[in-house]
Amino acid sequence: MNKTILSVLPVVALAAAVLVPAARSGAQTAPSAADGMRLYQAKCGGCHSIAANKVGPAHKGVFGRKAGMAPGYNYSPALRAANITWNATTIDQWLQGPQKMVKGTRMFLSVPNPAERAAIIAYLRSDAAK
Repeated sequence: MNKTILSVLPVVALAAAVLVPAARSGAQTAPSAADGMRLYQAKCGGCHSIAANKVGPAHKGVFGRKAGMAPGYNYSPALRAANITWNATTIDQWLQGPQKMVKGTRMFLSVPNPAERAAIIAYLRSDAAK
């Protein structure tokens, strides 16, 4: 090998040692609505859908809507009286523990993983859920 290549190798090795692990563990990417759709179906789909009321209310157009106000759904008195408007912050808080946020609500399922909550929220905010 020539001396130029040998002199550059330690720099390349150091850069690889620093940059490769950083890229693997690294920068958070924005949650995708596609990932959120899959998570929504897996975690929420047993009781909810976007378009129709099931065990839980439909989520179509949930962003900006007052809690307890989806048409045709029989909400708990606690949620109807909660005075919450759904946005990224309130949905995130709700998914961390509905009973903690509104004592007496009928929903008990929580999503403890912040990345999963963010993806579900990205889906609910997407055109697919409007």
